[in-house]
Amino acid sequence: MKPEIIDIHPHIISTDTVRYPIAPQHGHRSNWSATRPVTFEQMIAEMDEAGVAKAAIVHSSTTYGHNNSYVADSVATDPKRFTGVYSFDLLAPDALKTFDHWLANGMGGIRLFTGGATHQSDGRWLVNPATFPIWERCADIGMTMVVQTTTDGLPMVVELAERFPTVNIALDHCARPVLDGGAPYTACAELFALAKYENVYLKITPRTFDLAQAAPGGADAFFPHLVKVFGAHHLAFGSNYPASAGPLKKLIDQGHACFASLSEEESAWVWGRTAKVLYPTLA
Repeated sequence: MKPEIIDIHPHIISTDTVRYPIAPQHGHRSNWSATRPVTFEQMIAEMDEAGVAKAAIVHSSTTYGHNNSYVADSVATDPKRFTGVYSFDLLAPDALKTFDHWLANGMGGIRLFTGGATHQSDGRWLVNPATFPIWERCADIGMTMVVQTTTDGLPMVVELAERFPTVNIALDHCARPVLDGGAPYTACAELFALAKYENVYLKITPRTFDLAQAAPGGADAFFPHLVKVFGAHHLAFGSNYPASAGPLKKLIDQGHACFASLSEEESAWVWGRTAKVLYPTLA
């Protein structure tokens, strides 16, 4: 029986630059969004081709800055199949007002960056108390926070997981684990330590696939180990398409190859069930 596939990390780029002007955060546009953009309509066609049932579309800050309008307008066309993961300035004086605006326009999650995009920062703003009212609002309504960081940012994830135990935190790209040497992946000790927090989840993307396949023992060693540490119910698939070069079906096929050593039940959680926990409107 094939699992239901829900993609919690695709991106879309409009061809209409008048309605949706290019204004990347920090002024640096991502290369992928300029060279291989995919529109919402194209994404739907690729999802249908690849057998992807639903998606939490991640706004591209490296294309549109804090203007989430393209994803919002797209989600509004089919809110049962799609939700949006938006970005905005949590430190702005009117951040709560901005939160309410995007909440009314298809926001199912919020994405925060400390690194790994076209800009880098020390990320200390992530634990600035000025952002806590947004976290408290997320706790009130059950909204997921997505954090893009590397292992350097994991101490801040710990701080937030402990301060806001009812807010689900999903780490983009599995926090880019270092898999040198293979099992037991000693360089991942800090990442694996997050497994004790019930509200921490890992997003498995093609970046993770590539790292696992290149590591000693390959994907057949890494993913069963990751499931053993975190539980499949804390892992969720995201295609990262088209930032990760497609077509989407190729990335789905790569995922099936990487998850080949998982049980049918474990695969079902990673492919779709965990996504419904993180984004209940997709359930």
